[in-house]
Amino acid sequence: MSLLILCIGLRAQAQIPVADSAVVARPVPQRPFRAVALRIAVPSVLVGVGVLAHSPRYNQTLYEVKREMQEETQEVFGDFNSHGIDDYTRHAPLAVAYGLMATGHRGERTALGFTLIYLAAHELDQAVVSNLKRITAEARPNNATDLTSFPSSHTSQAFLTATLLHEQYGRQYPWLSVSGYAVAAATGTMRVLSNKHWATDVLAGAGIGFLSAETVWHLYPTLTRLLPKGVAQKLLLVPTYVPGGGAGFALAYQP
Repeated sequence: MSLLILCIGLRAQAQIPVADSAVVARPVPQRPFRAVALRIAVPSVLVGVGVLAHSPRYNQTLYEVKREMQEETQEVFGDFNSHGIDDYTRHAPLAVAYGLMATGHRGERTALGFTLIYLAAHELDQAVVSNLKRITAEARPNNATDLTSFPSSHTSQAFLTATLLHEQYGRQYPWLSVSGYAVAAATGTMRVLSNKHWATDVLAGAGIGFLSAETVWHLYPTLTRLLPKGVAQKLLLVPTYVPGGGAGFALAYQP
């Protein structure tokens, strides 16, 4: 059996008993066009606002509002310190999703399908975020020499994982969706209060994370149909350990 190791950065003390024998996804109910358009339009507007506020050449008003908001926030929360909590909260919704799958709660996708969606969405999200950081080269509010402010990667990852949790379990447990997005919003808020990001960095990050997750989630059934016949049934997802004591997953293919 040849193994293609795809490890997820989740720390754990024990092996997680998750296994799947197929990539085939459940049918997803079709949403009205208006609802779909709204779910695309709102996060797209957030990203657009962030881009326009990047420079006074694009929009003088938004640029000034961004800076004034940051100054006023620091006057009130100048001593705020997240103590690195935001490094973990961005992954919290993902950990909850895997915890539910490990305890036998069936979601909209199989454990393998969910993992493949997460990996693809994560790559899409990071590609967009890293390229925007390189192109815009915006200075962080707390460090003029650090030109990686726009957009917020922490926030994009938080909203990506919150959206995947919503899609996987939100219809069964609506309160999980609310909790996941609340944690994602708290992550973005901590980035602003810590003076590591402008508010517009966080808005754009939220939009990018949401759109990345939604794009891959809804394309997934189509992509699985493109696999050669029989391949999906030969893929397995098994838990494994990674160096340093963390838990990961191995994607295995058995000819």
